[in-house]
Amino acid sequence: MTTNLQGKTILITGATNGIGKVAALELAKMGASVVIVGRQRAKTESVVEEIKAASHSSSVDMLIADLSVISEVRRLADEFRQKYQRLDVLINNAGAVFSNRHESHDGLEMTFALNHMSYFLLTNLLLDLLKASAPSRVVNVASDAHTGGKVNFDDLQNQRSYGAGGFGAYANTKLLNVMFTYELARRLAGTGVTANVLHPGFVRSGFGHNNTGLMRIIMPLVQLAAISPEQGADTIVYLASSPEVEGQTGRYWDKRKAIQSSASSYVEADQRRLWDATAELVGLPVTPHSIA
Repeated sequence: MTTNLQGKTILITGATNGIGKVAALELAKMGASVVIVGRQRAKTESVVEEIKAASHSSSVDMLIADLSVISEVRRLADEFRQKYQRLDVLINNAGAVFSNRHESHDGLEMTFALNHMSYFLLTNLLLDLLKASAPSRVVNVASDAHTGGKVNFDDLQNQRSYGAGGFGAYANTKLLNVMFTYELARRLAGTGVTANVLHPGFVRSGFGHNNTGLMRIIMPLVQLAAISPEQGADTIVYLASSPEVEGQTGRYWDKRKAIQSSASSYVEADQRRLWDATAELVGLPVTPHSIA
């Protein structure tokens, strides 16, 4: 039986292609009011109309933001608050790999800024709305690439260890996604807001196509062996909608099953240190261990 999400409001980033777009469509089919976040207005408008037609739902909206820019993440949160009184599910999905190291508008390394900082900042800016809408959920998209990642607090922005083709930096940020989720879940204990993180699988999508040169050529070839966006989106939709995971929090999921993440992701002292270091970078107060 299909889950009925009538009356639920869901915000999903990175939803103009790939698994984010599929997840938005499937959740709209279930009756949710879905708000997708895109960077390019024309493309995002087109995707909204596509989802509306395919889902037979008029409750699909959009917001525009470059999530690698701190001020735009803040504006996104403000615009969402102005239009919506509740937030039942926040899905942090936007991410990318960059073959060469470069910095964001704010002077942050781009992989770190987009893949980690945007998750952290957007979630924190919308936490009170999530709490007021409880029971509610935060769903963070990571990757099993996190098992090859390292957390180096002296080099969080990959100045000394970017890694070949940017994949080292990417793996590091996916580890940060997992660590952030675990710390978030612990801080939200007792609020009715759950936080889970997942591996979508190696998906055939536009991932890596933002690059030029050799990666632009290689990625489409490598992805011939990948799973479909529909398969990749399945666990996202499951964690966002299924009654089976109501109340479950602080877990890492793959193919609808909670599994173990890397050993380094469970070090609570590092999770807290990461939280504080990120908060300082994005201009949020360093808060006590509990934010309930």
